[in-house]
Amino acid sequence: MHSPKITLALLSALFTVGAVQAQGMTSDQHAAAKKQIEANHKSDKAQCDTLNANAKDVCEAEAEARERTAKAELEQQYKPSAKHRRELDEARAKGTYEVAKEKCDDHSGATKRACEKQAEADHERAKADIKATSY
Repeated sequence: MHSPKITLALLSALFTVGAVQAQGMTSDQHAAAKKQIEANHKSDKAQCDTLNANAKDVCEAEAEARERTAKAELEQQYKPSAKHRRELDEARAKGTYEVAKEKCDDHSGATKRACEKQAEADHERAKADIKATSY
């Protein structure tokens, strides 16, 4: 759904954020990394505009999930804490659920209902795992 170029740029930005954190991230570096995540998101969304129907919806859900997860990861790297770690895990779980649910729209009838039930069950399991984790 997204180009390898965008994925590579996002991974590069996240790697840079991680490298900066190892040395201590300043508020200016944090702001710059956040702007980069937002720019990547805008680019991802533009890629989605070239698609139609549910493929576009799935692409947009993936773009939203990537942005939400990247921002949560940035906060965890900038100010590591149990709260931020939990928010990161929740962002990943929510993103996975929303993308899976959107992909279910490619199906119909009983297959679609089964897909939605599986997505919901996986999401509930992820939320239970998060709740059970001592951060």
